[in-house]
Amino acid sequence: MTVTTPHRASEGPAMSFSHPTPWLSDVLDRFAAWLDRRTALRLPLLLLGALLASGRRTATSWFRAAGITDEFRPAYHTIYAAGRRTEDLALTAWLTACPCLTRSRRLLLAIDDTPTPRYGPCVEGAGIHHNPTPGPAGEKFVYGHLWVLLAGLAKHPTGGTLALPLHASLYVRLKDLPKLPPEYAWPFRTKLELAAAQLRWLKPWAAHRAEELWVAVDGGYAKKPFLRPARQEGFTVVSRLRKDAALWSLPPTSRRQGQRGPLPTYGKQRIDLAKRAGHKRGWKQVACEQYGQRVTKTYKTFLATWRPAGGLIRVVLVQEEHSWVPFFCTDPEASVVDILEAAADRGAVEQTNKDLKEVWGAGQQQLRNVYANVGAFNCNGWLHTMVEAWAWERPEEELVDQCESVGRRVTAAFACRQAESLAAGGTASGNRSGSGRATGPSEIPGTGGKVAGPRRVRLRRSRKEQSCHRPFSSSVPSPSSNQRSPSHSHHDSKSRPA
Repeated sequence: MTVTTPHRASEGPAMSFSHPTPWLSDVLDRFAAWLDRRTALRLPLLLLGALLASGRRTATSWFRAAGITDEFRPAYHTIYAAGRRTEDLALTAWLTACPCLTRSRRLLLAIDDTPTPRYGPCVEGAGIHHNPTPGPAGEKFVYGHLWVLLAGLAKHPTGGTLALPLHASLYVRLKDLPKLPPEYAWPFRTKLELAAAQLRWLKPWAAHRAEELWVAVDGGYAKKPFLRPARQEGFTVVSRLRKDAALWSLPPTSRRQGQRGPLPTYGKQRIDLAKRAGHKRGWKQVACEQYGQRVTKTYKTFLATWRPAGGLIRVVLVQEEHSWVPFFCTDPEASVVDILEAAADRGAVEQTNKDLKEVWGAGQQQLRNVYANVGAFNCNGWLHTMVEAWAWERPEEELVDQCESVGRRVTAAFACRQAESLAAGGTASGNRSGSGRATGPSEIPGTGGKVAGPRRVRLRRSRKEQSCHRPFSSSVPSPSSNQRSPSHSHHDSKSRPA
């Protein structure tokens, strides 16, 4: 009888494996603690696979990097479960980012919306939205998902202002709601209402960690449905102002003889911003830090009342090279320097949105279920926050590109141990002691005592560096081609988890 022997590759050096660092294991365990124990065991492995994935970052690339083969269907259910509890899981992202965000008396947040293109009529929640980056083709609209992202703005000593994503909400147009399954009972909320809901969600957790709560938004959010709830929750809003905004003078502070009732909130004289900016008198100069540089700005400032904001605001007119730009702040006592620096720091969230799509591959997961898409996008944002928090205190020499280093073979042991834990009904990622803290080696063999980590996502990174950015890499073999989900998390009513 002839026995066929498989081809054997040439012998090479033995591959060294390592457990994830205790800090990473602890953060992954905290994310998993919010889910049901049947799916919580798979979430750390899934997040680690997203961290190690390379190439086009589809959901199957996450599975390949994590060593998930036959259990790919429960892995899709785990992404779905994460999408159903994003507000709870986002608390772990907030606690992870707190050491970076709460280093001063003021907590500065940013809110912005960004689209992710999708294709096909079966993608739940997708619709036609305005394209903020038309590109050379001049495409005014894009078909896909639109996300409202809440991020914390932290100033790094050498890296400038960095935006750390905390929570993302999916905006579904009113005309697209009938396309969703009725059992979802998905409520319609505008982008302004989603942004206000995010501030209400964060307020109980952030109020005791900072003396002042500020949020910087673009001009599209400078409207009553967002400004009024933000003011009620105690947030100071900084944003651009329309040049034709209906501003009014200050109301009287004393009563007339015989006057009854409350004092008026708004004045009676209309303020014309164009006339204020065109007047040659009243311009001053101030030095502030914007976009990592010390600059001198020419400005005018005054107090006014504005109905969308619900009362008194501070207006700042800035004279640029070719025109003037108006800004406002809902705190009338705020300084001009703080307003201009907060307005400039808001640009960090736009860079983070770009990094989420180009570096982390947000929107590339090829999922159809609406909750699975919500879970996948938020997982990308949380991993970005986790990487920045891990690299915050580390020196620049350690934050090097490890694309071809031992980081490519870091997780096989972790994947094997996770599979054994799943089979035995154990706990989530890593060996655990009685205190609930993850234990294990803190160094990866062959790195000289350094942890193979990601290059910090900096505002100055070039496109070439972006294409090479890998938090970790993996050499875990990919599943066979016939182990593919035919529906890609397009769950029917029978396969959806309870």
